[in-house]
Amino acid sequence: MSATIYQPSIASSVSAEPIWGTALECPQCGGFFEPIAQIGAKGPCQLRCSSCFFVLQTENGIWKALPVDREAYFRRFMTEYQIVRAAEGRGGPSSEYYLALPYHDFSGRRESQWAIRSRTFCYIENKIMPVLESRCRFPMKILDLGAGNGWMSYRLALRGHQPVAVDLLTNDQDGLGAAVHYRELLPLLFPRFQAELDRLPFGNSQFHLAIFNASLHYSENYERTLRETIRCLRAKGTIIIADTAWYRRDESGREMLAERRREYISQHGFASDSIESLEYLTDERLHTLERRLGLHWQIHSPFYGVRWVMRPLVARLRRRRKPSRFRIYVAEVRK
Repeated sequence: MSATIYQPSIASSVSAEPIWGTALECPQCGGFFEPIAQIGAKGPCQLRCSSCFFVLQTENGIWKALPVDREAYFRRFMTEYQIVRAAEGRGGPSSEYYLALPYHDFSGRRESQWAIRSRTFCYIENKIMPVLESRCRFPMKILDLGAGNGWMSYRLALRGHQPVAVDLLTNDQDGLGAAVHYRELLPLLFPRFQAELDRLPFGNSQFHLAIFNASLHYSENYERTLRETIRCLRAKGTIIIADTAWYRRDESGREMLAERRREYISQHGFASDSIESLEYLTDERLHTLERRLGLHWQIHSPFYGVRWVMRPLVARLRRRRKPSRFRIYVAEVRK
């Protein structure tokens, strides 16, 4: 059964935003959609699965592709995650904050973290994207998986590509709703979908690139998540994993999780472990994914500064666990 393709003229509840001609399919059963609300009519656009009758509709310009049972499954995670992110000072009061990301944190609350994000993105933009652009049809259709407020999609759109942003959160501070700040500087705002990584509402084999930007570690099963990503990618499409912590030893990762749970209980009153997200990578996990999915990871190591390089030595002198490292993993999909 083929997926349903909707063209860029489809209406949303805010404006005529594009879907880049993307083929959609039901995240609940894999069936195809048919419109049940007039295209261009006032109010949210609605599509209904012809098999299971799941309704896909827009809310404030965001496509709601999370079935009821999956929304219930993630509800506690989303609630606690938003509490933590708000306490950390995520988001800003004006467009200036969002338009400066990832290069500047005008909130002044997370400058060290955004310094890492900016160096990662600069490496991707200057070292990896030119290679992909030289061998792919331009513009590329890109899945931004775990997009957050959409800054990565915004930067890719400025580069001339067609990103589609996917995340669980839709709030206007730290979630997909915050992407409205990019609308004035883009010809068309990129499509935004509330969906889980393991049940994407897209048809097979249509995206050139999928990027996990500080997001793969929220997966509960890396193999299942990447299989779903590969399904949506074209033959010789590319996966990029960025800013997910890597540990040489699994024990260090488990120690990090225990430390974080204690910290969250102390600061927020809960451990934030309602879903069994894996949280980090190891070489063993990466090798397993290579073997089972037919991938070959190219590993890139951006320079994050002298202080970052010295972290392992400082941890050893202070008799602390070995700190994480951030690397970029790139793999071509074989179909």
